[in-house]
Amino acid sequence: MKVACLQENLARGLNIVSRAVAAHSVLPILTHVRIATDGGRLKLSATNLEVAVQTWVNAQVEAEGAVTAPARLLSEFVSSLPPERVDLHLDAATRTLQVQCGRYIANIKGLDAQDFPLIPTIDGAAIPVTAPTLRALIDAVAFAAATDERRPVLAGVHTTLADGRLTMAAADGYRVAERAMPVDTNGSTVRAIIPARALKELARLLADGEEPIQMTVAANQVVFRQGATELVSRLIEGVFPNYRPLIPTASDLEIRCPAAELLRAVRVAALFARDDAANVVRLDLLERTTPEGGSAHVLQVSAAAHRGDNASDVDVTVTGACPEPYTAFNARYLIQVLGAAGDAQIVLGLTTPTAVGRFTLADDAGLVHVIMPMHIHPVAPEDPS
Repeated sequence: MKVACLQENLARGLNIVSRAVAAHSVLPILTHVRIATDGGRLKLSATNLEVAVQTWVNAQVEAEGAVTAPARLLSEFVSSLPPERVDLHLDAATRTLQVQCGRYIANIKGLDAQDFPLIPTIDGAAIPVTAPTLRALIDAVAFAAATDERRPVLAGVHTTLADGRLTMAAADGYRVAERAMPVDTNGSTVRAIIPARALKELARLLADGEEPIQMTVAANQVVFRQGATELVSRLIEGVFPNYRPLIPTASDLEIRCPAAELLRAVRVAALFARDDAANVVRLDLLERTTPEGGSAHVLQVSAAAHRGDNASDVDVTVTGACPEPYTAFNARYLIQVLGAAGDAQIVLGLTTPTAVGRFTLADDAGLVHVIMPMHIHPVAPEDPS
């Protein structure tokens, strides 16, 4: 193999595929990136056996060939080079990749490219999805997937394409997140469980580009293509639980406020809640007297633990009523839900303190989060000794 390309293009390509490199593996080749010529371009590939990322770099190819090289060493070396032409030359007998850029030169020992895991080629109808749409869907639900893989289906995101809408949902036994957005389905229908980790990696890849994405689902694999880059992931086999009965269709009390303001108050309360094993933040709907002598509703966000307590008020508007307008949630769950809402108006629906909390956006009927409430226990006084 003898190839020349620009340092900035090679560095960008290595940075892209490095996201799929296994950090630690009993198989040394999984910590490598595969480098191969392909149709007049340089093809870079990496995989951890769950997710694979491939990208193509424009290059001048004088001789064909392929090898693998330690991903971290190669990526850091190339990133350190000046923005000039980089020449790659492979000594096939010793599997040594020589990398030269101006006065910088390195010889990197590689492994046989034939031993690199096969990344499947997926054929099928491609469904176009805009990058902002896909990012919004992933950001709204992927964090709610389970991290405990004893129930593999809950470590995935249930993805449905039908009737002009792409819907993603995740659940971990304590919460449910669902978001639906319109897409051009081209008459296609899809039902699959995509690993949440794969979608999080995809969201990171999409952060730097606005080109449309082509999504293809076939057999037990899914591929997302954007420009010269593609991410391939296996699908999770199994039946996703029927989560829809867990989503309340109505609430006795709806509390509306800017998500960013409530998020700030919850983050402050979380500083105290983290001293509590349950990480509980309490929400109380209260009436306060205004300077004009009237009254207004506020949502008091509070937390208490052995080392202290705090309370903050957030102005809200209220629809409906319930006998006991308070509840409590895990602080981390609240922060994730409110963070996903961005600058939108959030609506919290409540029925009783022991019923689930239903979070929606005031101007987006396609998003809903449901969180199980926490039981509130009195805090014992701190032992002065």
